[in-house]
Formats: sequence, C-alpha cells, structure tokens
Amino acid sequence: MDLHDYRRFTDELRLRLEADPRVLSLVVLGSTADLGRAPDRWSDHDFFVVTIPGQQEAFRTSLHWLPRSGEIAFSYRETAHGVKALLRDGHLLEFAVFDPDELNLARVSNYRVLFDRERVVERMARVAEATPGSPEASIPSDDWLAGQFLTSLLVGVGRHERGERISGRQLVKGGALRHLLVLCEKSAGAPGREAVDPLDPLRRFEQAFPSLGEKVNGILERDTPEAARALLDLAVERLPEAFAPEAVDAVRAAMS
Repeated sequence: MDLHDYRRFTDELRLRLEADPRVLSLVVLGSTADLGRAPDRWSDHDFFVVTIPGQQEAFRTSLHWLPRSGEIAFSYRETAHGVKALLRDGHLLEFAVFDPDELNLARVSNYRVLFDRERVVERMARVAEATPGSPEASIPSDDWLAGQFLTSLLVGVGRHERGERISGRQLVKGGALRHLLVLCEKSAGAPGREAVDPLDPLRRFEQAFPSLGEKVNGILERDTPEAARALLDLAVERLPEAFAPEAVDAVRAAMS
C-alpha cells in the first residue's frame, strides 16, 4: 500500500468510527500514528477502538465496520481484546477493542488519538507512562541484563551441543541478543533510545546504530556456538564496564 492509499485508509477508518455513536475514540499506533516516521509499503494498520461498555465484543466479532471489509482474506482473534485481519492484497490490520476502563491493559509507544469523546487522551497518557520502556517505567538494571546475556549464551550453547539446536539458537540469537541490544541502547543515552522502539529493542536498531547493526547481522549468520562467542567478544569490546572479567572468562571457557 503506497503512502497515499495508506493515509486514505486511515481517514476512512476515522470517519466510519466517528460516525458510530457506540465508538468513543480511535487511537492509532506505531507507523499508523504517522509521527515523524511516515508509513512505508510494509507498514500495517495498528490501532485501538474505544467503545461504550458492552459493545467491545460486537466490534471484535463482526468486521463490517472496517474499510474494505469485503476484501478480508482471513481474520482471527489474537488476544482477548485483539484481532488481526489480512486483506487480499496482503495489507495487515492489527487492532484491539476496549472500553475506557480496559485501556489500562494496553501497552503503547508512539500513538495518536484521532478523536475523543471520553477523556481518552488523558487515559492514553497514563497508559504510555506505565508502558515498559517509557521514562517513568521500570527499566532492568545493567547487572540483570548482563547476567541474562551471559547465562543465555552459556545455556544456549549447551543446548546446541546436546542436540537441542532449535532451543539453543533461540536462546543465543533471541534472548541473549535482546539483552545485549538493550544494554547497548542504554549506554548510548537518550538519542539512541529514542531512535528504537521502546517495546521492541530489535526494531530499527540498524537505523539507530548502523555500524553496530551491521556487525550484529553478520554475527547472526554464523552457526550458534560461533555466534555466541562472537556476541560475547562484541559485548566485552563495546561495554567492558558492564561485565565482570571473571564471569566473562568462565562463560568463554565453558563455550570453547
């Protein structure tokens, strides 16, 4: 979907929902919020619909209110509140339906309220403040992240050598990597953290840290044990103060 069609879909969605007396607000999220980062051809539509109490389920089970609803190839219930629908041209719609009090269950980073009949702007501000990754939310300590990184490498390589290669790969290239990238983002300060997605430290990492992102992508092409050793070397090179030398030596020896 090109940018013109994307924004036209957003406008039609807003007009349809604003005309429905059961709907109190439309909140668009991520790329759909279109805040400084315009949607591109790969962007989905991501949004919350806020209804009067008792009407949420009607919007989750009947999708006729969506623009181009006749072009839905398939849809399914992703969570208790959320639905995913895929149009025949491959465009994805991800949305959740809440009443005003249920908004407290949500987690958001970038968002924009397109219309509001029930103080949703105030409610969303509180949701954003409580979302992990926001300045007000609890952020894991460096010691915890470093410990998780080292132990995930160790356990991941052990599982790989035991023959549990899928599990080992996930621990090294998923869990350990995630903890390392959060540490790198924290060490970069506010500019680095603002460039990535606070809900997913892997999103837009290469845009925030091009050189480091290139190195990490190269490491991920390697076999699991070699990737684990390379990630450990990179971590010590980039963040020497974050890792106790004895711990690094112990993990390196165990993975050799």
